[in-house]
Amino acid sequence: EEVKEEKEEEKKEEEEKPAQPEYLAKNPALSQFFDRLPSILSATSYNEMWGVSLKDSSDVPTVNVLIKFLRANEGNVKLAEEQLTKALQWRKEMNPIALADGHYSAEKFGGLGYVTKYPEANGKEVITTWNIYGSVKNVEATFGDSDEFIKWRVALMELAIKDLKLGEATVVIDYDGEDPYQMLQVHDYLNVSFLRLNPTIRAATKKTIEVFATAYPELLREKFFVNVPTIMGWMFAAMKVFLSKNTTRKFHPISNGANLAREFPSFKDQFPKPYGGNGPALQDGAWTVKLDQAEPAAPAEAE
Repeated sequence: EEVKEEKEEEKKEEEEKPAQPEYLAKNPALSQFFDRLPSILSATSYNEMWGVSLKDSSDVPTVNVLIKFLRANEGNVKLAEEQLTKALQWRKEMNPIALADGHYSAEKFGGLGYVTKYPEANGKEVITTWNIYGSVKNVEATFGDSDEFIKWRVALMELAIKDLKLGEATVVIDYDGEDPYQMLQVHDYLNVSFLRLNPTIRAATKKTIEVFATAYPELLREKFFVNVPTIMGWMFAAMKVFLSKNTTRKFHPISNGANLAREFPSFKDQFPKPYGGNGPALQDGAWTVKLDQAEPAAPAEAE
């Protein structure tokens, strides 16, 4: 009799349990990942990712962040957990949101990076980050301190992420479908002669690729390398070591930058002229991190 009552009690409890949302029911790996989330947050004592405070599986922005980490690791929960842990630790140490609001040297980074926002026909906005390496005036100044270079590059990335509005999401990303919370990136190598085999640039580039591979998974829709000299094969080789196949298949080298607008016919009127569009130049139509001009050196006092 007692056994029967216990079974009925268990059955009642089962029925009273809220049904799992579909995005968890059809994705056991995501469900497992959420089971691990409290211990990840506890281990790192940090819960902010890309402006989203990580909560639980009923919070849509949190679900989308975890989906990105899981997709980046091809559904492997253990690897996704390791990466999320590392990314949270890195954000705790670096405070990237504060970096986005910081001030950077115009002499070192002026004209080197921009963010644009172009509306698509469907009303959504396409966010693009631009890195204009031909604007580098002094290789040692820009790349010599790789930590400073990474802080500037992270600040630019965080400006773009803010515009993706991940924290305002009300719909869960389709795990096997399209992800609307992604940006374009353009790297322009026009008039760049310094890339040949400069160890300073290699060190800064390698470090940046490693940081971005860990801390910013699945935020990239497509990446275009324009005006690319053939000598840059080493950089693509470095990227393939650190980035998943899923990411590197989004990379498109384009030898002539003026052909870039052809990839986006709907933005032709907004795309900057040097890239085949009819829009204003980046320095007139885009925004960037806060840049400070160097203070002029004080004149030497007469003896």
